[in-house]
Amino acid sequence: MTLSLTDMTFIGHLSVSPLVTWNFIGLGVKQLSLEVGDTVHIQETCDGEGEVVLSAEMPLVKEVTTTLREWGSIWKQLYVVNTPTLFVQRLMWDLMEWRSQLLSGTLPSDEFKELKQKVTSKIDYGNKILELDLVVRDVNGNMLDPENASVISLFRAHQDATTKINERIKEEQTGHSVISARIQSSPTHSLYVFVRNFVCRIGEDSELFMSLYDPNKQTIISENYLIRWGSKGFPKDVDMLNNLKVVFTDLGNKDLNREKIYLICQIVRVGRMELKETSTKKCTQGLRRPFGVAVMDISDIIKGKIECDEEKQYFIPFALVGDIVQIRKEYPHLVDRSTVVARKLGFPEIIMPGDIRNDIYLTLWTGDFDKYNKTTQKNMEVIMMVCDEEGKAVPNSICLGAGDRPLNEYRSVIYYQVKQPRWMETFKVAIPLEEMHRSHLRFMFRHRSSQESKDKSEKNFAMAFVHLMKADGTVLQDGLHELVVFKGDSKRMEDVNSYLSQPATRNQGDVPKGGTLSRSSVGGLSVSSRDSFTISTLVCSTKLTQNVGLLGLLKWRTLCYLCLCVCVCVCVCVCVCHLMDSSPLPTDDYDILVFDALIYIIGLIADRKFQHFNTVLEAYIKQHFSATLAYKSVLLPVSNPSSSSPPVCQSHCLSEAASGVAELLFHIDSQTGEVNQQALSIMTHHGETFQHIQDIVVSLLRTINRTVITMGREHALIVTRMNACINPHIHTHTLSVLLQDFLMETFLLFKELIGKHVYPSDWMAMIMVQNRVFLRAINTYADTMNLKFLNNNDFEVQLWNNYFHLAVAFITQESLQLQHFSPTKRNKILAKYGDMRRLIGFAIRDMWYKLGGNKICFIPGMVGPILEMTLIPEEELRRATIPIFFDMMQCEHKLAAHFQKFENEIILKLDHEVEGGGGDERYMELLETILLECAVEHPLLRPEVEHFVDLVKGLLVRLLDYRTVMSDDSRNNRMSCTVNLLNFYKDINREGMYIRYLYKLRDLHMAVENYTEAAYTLLLHSRLLKWSEDQCSPQFEVRSCQTQRQQKENLYETIIGYFDKGKMWEEAITLCKELADQYEMEVFEYELLSQSLKQQARFYENIMTILRPKPDYFAVGYYGQGYPPFLRNKVFIHRGKEYERREDFQNQLMSQFPSAVRLNITTMPGDDVRLSPLQYIQCFTVQPVLEIPSRLKSKPVPDQIINFYKSNYVQRFHYSRPVRKGPVDPSNEFVSMWIERTTFTTVYKLPGILRWFETTISPLENAIETMQSTNDKILTLINQYQADDALPINPLSMLLNGIVDPAVMGGFAKYEKAFFTEEYNLQHPEDRDKLDGLKDLIAWQIPLLGGGISLHGKRVTDDLRPFHERMEECFKHMRKKVEKEYGVRELPDMDERKSSRPRSVLRSFRQSVISISSLQGSECGTPTKPYPDW
Repeated sequence: MTLSLTDMTFIGHLSVSPLVTWNFIGLGVKQLSLEVGDTVHIQETCDGEGEVVLSAEMPLVKEVTTTLREWGSIWKQLYVVNTPTLFVQRLMWDLMEWRSQLLSGTLPSDEFKELKQKVTSKIDYGNKILELDLVVRDVNGNMLDPENASVISLFRAHQDATTKINERIKEEQTGHSVISARIQSSPTHSLYVFVRNFVCRIGEDSELFMSLYDPNKQTIISENYLIRWGSKGFPKDVDMLNNLKVVFTDLGNKDLNREKIYLICQIVRVGRMELKETSTKKCTQGLRRPFGVAVMDISDIIKGKIECDEEKQYFIPFALVGDIVQIRKEYPHLVDRSTVVARKLGFPEIIMPGDIRNDIYLTLWTGDFDKYNKTTQKNMEVIMMVCDEEGKAVPNSICLGAGDRPLNEYRSVIYYQVKQPRWMETFKVAIPLEEMHRSHLRFMFRHRSSQESKDKSEKNFAMAFVHLMKADGTVLQDGLHELVVFKGDSKRMEDVNSYLSQPATRNQGDVPKGGTLSRSSVGGLSVSSRDSFTISTLVCSTKLTQNVGLLGLLKWRTLCYLCLCVCVCVCVCVCVCHLMDSSPLPTDDYDILVFDALIYIIGLIADRKFQHFNTVLEAYIKQHFSATLAYKSVLLPVSNPSSSSPPVCQSHCLSEAASGVAELLFHIDSQTGEVNQQALSIMTHHGETFQHIQDIVVSLLRTINRTVITMGREHALIVTRMNACINPHIHTHTLSVLLQDFLMETFLLFKELIGKHVYPSDWMAMIMVQNRVFLRAINTYADTMNLKFLNNNDFEVQLWNNYFHLAVAFITQESLQLQHFSPTKRNKILAKYGDMRRLIGFAIRDMWYKLGGNKICFIPGMVGPILEMTLIPEEELRRATIPIFFDMMQCEHKLAAHFQKFENEIILKLDHEVEGGGGDERYMELLETILLECAVEHPLLRPEVEHFVDLVKGLLVRLLDYRTVMSDDSRNNRMSCTVNLLNFYKDINREGMYIRYLYKLRDLHMAVENYTEAAYTLLLHSRLLKWSEDQCSPQFEVRSCQTQRQQKENLYETIIGYFDKGKMWEEAITLCKELADQYEMEVFEYELLSQSLKQQARFYENIMTILRPKPDYFAVGYYGQGYPPFLRNKVFIHRGKEYERREDFQNQLMSQFPSAVRLNITTMPGDDVRLSPLQYIQCFTVQPVLEIPSRLKSKPVPDQIINFYKSNYVQRFHYSRPVRKGPVDPSNEFVSMWIERTTFTTVYKLPGILRWFETTISPLENAIETMQSTNDKILTLINQYQADDALPINPLSMLLNGIVDPAVMGGFAKYEKAFFTEEYNLQHPEDRDKLDGLKDLIAWQIPLLGGGISLHGKRVTDDLRPFHERMEECFKHMRKKVEKEYGVRELPDMDERKSSRPRSVLRSFRQSVISISSLQGSECGTPTKPYPDW
């Protein structure tokens, strides 16, 4: 129904159903009568005359509906496989509830936006959990249409969506959504600590140094926060009471990932040397003495795993997200201007533009001071000052900790009478930048006495110093520095002229530690070799550097060439910190050097650590890289990386260069916009600008082609930019300049990208956009190839080969296989992109037929790729591409009069493809139909094509069965299908494939320790080898053997080991003998001969001394149509394992077919079971029939040897069951007991390459069983009629007449024509005994028929007398013929048997029948070789 929207007014939000404001009377078929106030729900709207039908449902509601349907289908699937589904239910419940709210139309705007955010977040989260495709959205939460978005913006949207969803999943998994998720998502973190109180009875002033500490690395990771605490129990600065707050900032994710983080508090008391000293007048005051330390594990707090407990009485730390600027905005109630900031020792992970630092952290490490003339060790105090070149102290240059005022000098902690004090005190030296080159650090060493009077007389006894800047202008290197300790007059030590020219460190001055005191030549100071002093430094500066190269870069205006040559080798952190000062070069003489510098810096910007410097890079590009022709200088080193380029350029990774150039040329932001179709169409009308853009794209694309091939997924952004470059509009103008090498590179690039999965599998929109770009480009390049590279003179096989392989890789990629997707996803792809497989498949077909006589160059190389394409389950694609096979046959047949190469290749590739999941029964039907239809018009080729089709069809049937059972739990089925395949490959003489499946079968046996079967399997491979020095065939080599003799010998060793484990020592001895013969008579390896003979001796001993349990054999019948063809309605004999009971075997069998019904009968089931769609299993124990080897007959053989043959090398099996016929004699039950014996013959002897083989029966054996069954029936009826005179005569009449009357076509006449001929005797000489048995059964049938007819004559009525007389006449002719041909058999007179002992006669005949049955030949179906051929 179409409703005119002009007759109603929309009220409220679009989700509200419109209300009718005017009455409307519907007169037409498609009109609806309405009254004022009616609510109309609009499902669809039509544009114009109905050409385009649009859903009027809100897009978000429509998305929720589609999502619920898809989730519902998955929910059912999860429920079927017993996977927990509660989480899916909860997701769906939430969406259904929110959908109702959306449809209600009653939500205010702000609540609607909030609900929309919740819905989209829940959908995205659920899709990720259920492994569905990622949905990308715009800033308003609407689904982003790839048609309306640029390639790069689409990529960015995917990145952002993935990051948000991963954060959400982490929140759900950890259960700490408010804290940990925000912490993980932020690059910068801070730790807020509020010190409430310090309670410790010291009695003196104290200093509290708080910092963060890594216990595993044993390093402090932050500045100290210093609190000066008074002796009266509160801060010395009373204004700081209840206001002791600090923020440890600059922490990054690496810090959060530390295994442990401690908050430590070091306590230093300030006062006397010893607390026990009571006389304050005589004691030295103001000494810094170590007192104690407090430690708190804050790992869980800083990682956001636990909430903070504000009731704790010591420290209250908790994690804040962001840097100091951010947390001051977000937490103004906690962090204000009075809050102390303690920075990290070193740069943070994310360096912010404008973050200016110039800090030097100095740590007093350790010292070793001799006591000299003192009786005890000194109480060492170190006094440090920052002095200028004149020796004056730089004021306020030392800070002991954050929150403390700067000092003029630093005094260390004093350890009482310790020879090697280890201070480990860290403080900060902050000096104005302009004073750095003039300043140095001076350390004075002084002994402190506990008595004030003595302490005043103590003077500085030694000193050390270190320069802050080196002569080359770089700052002091980070790390440990062992300073030279000078001794001399205290006044002299304060004079800079006496020490400043001396070496400051032992490395610098080359002063041996064990040297003697030497008088300095200047200043009167001497170097003390008995004292040592070590410090460590850490420079955190955005203005100072420790790298000479970077120093040159900062002075590029005077050292232009030098700075650019070393730019790429500078320190990463410092280089980016100085990016803000980068400027363009004034000349064109340094293009390559500029290129190197720019590329390296851009590469650094790509690091997450410097992500905030993107704005600086953008400013540089806008201000200094805006020249129209600037790209020429930049592209020159990329497109021509010649030997003339400096070494630094050649050493660069090409991927980094391409990334940097792409960043320069395709730097996109909201102001500049992206190079898209619309922009290109505009530039088309401005020739010069368009030509510049075209030159850029062509030059850059060639470089990216060479680069991206070596890239991985981490370079997905560059691949995306490449996709933006590949635009058909551009290429229509550039095709004329495309060369062969460009096409080759491009084809390789595309193929690599398709195979590497550049984007995650759930980025379906991004993947499909890339596929669309590739499809357009491939088709465009195909046109170029047709124009330029199709003629014989220009034909390039490798180029066309690359094209075909690329096209097949494209069509077979996983992201285009729609049959694997859900209906919802499949419909989305088809609606937006169509089936790209059909388009590229048809293009491949057209390109193939255009090759003409060059087709033969691609046979058999392209057989595999074309086969892979035709196996795609798309009907039209298959019908279009399968004829290529016939064309290949024709091409090869025309050249070589056969298509053997094509046939071999397709058999080889078909095996791999079907095993990998390709192909189905429909493909088999199409292949047969299409190829035979193509062959109709080619009578000379038709027989070979028909043979090929039969061959491939037979292979496909077996391969499909094999693929079906390989995912099955039944290992037996896998083994059976493997044997079927290797038999097939053996029959068609494909030795390589045959050997391949032999080893697959071996592996299946070894997995369940079927050592005997594994040995027989490898034995088949060994039979293909000769004892010769011929080279091994490349199909399969064992242990990299070179000759057949080596390979066969190694195989024998392996097989013997398997036989030994399987206790089949008789087989192992046979192989040992063969090896011994080779060692003795052929290769003369007597040492190996000795080992082989010893092995034989051990096997002989094992036969006589080790007990080998006899395995049981079980007959297993698989009845019903529910089984695969290789099992359906067949009977197998299984060889059980040692001590395996029938019940255990049967339970294991039933576990493989859980839906099968167990049959409790041992006879053959009827057609109702055999034709049933269900599965039935029959299992019972059978007895092996002993077949004694001829060499053991008529000889006294030990039981250990005979017992082995009772259950091995057997092919016939009996099953006997008691049968009662006739009335039961209560006095003797054995009188009426018959034994029915069934004989099973397997196709091969057991054991063999399987633990089971199918039973088989020849036509002659079937005739023998039928004759035996017929004689049984005659005997049974005679017995019944003798015992009961009241039985009706009809059953006996029908049985006898069916045998003796030729018109009925019964009896044995058909057997005589089939088996008793000279031709059959010549073809089957081994059946002589069986033929004699059949003749004997025919001869015995005559007296039985005579007895039956005699009994029939006594019971027949008058109306049936003519019938009886005819039957007698037929019997006379029959008896005369049989007795003449097969001899006379006689039974006792019926009357005698009736009056005396009839059962004994029947019993004697039964025994005769059994004896005849035993004559069925011991060699029926048995291989003549000593080992079974399976």
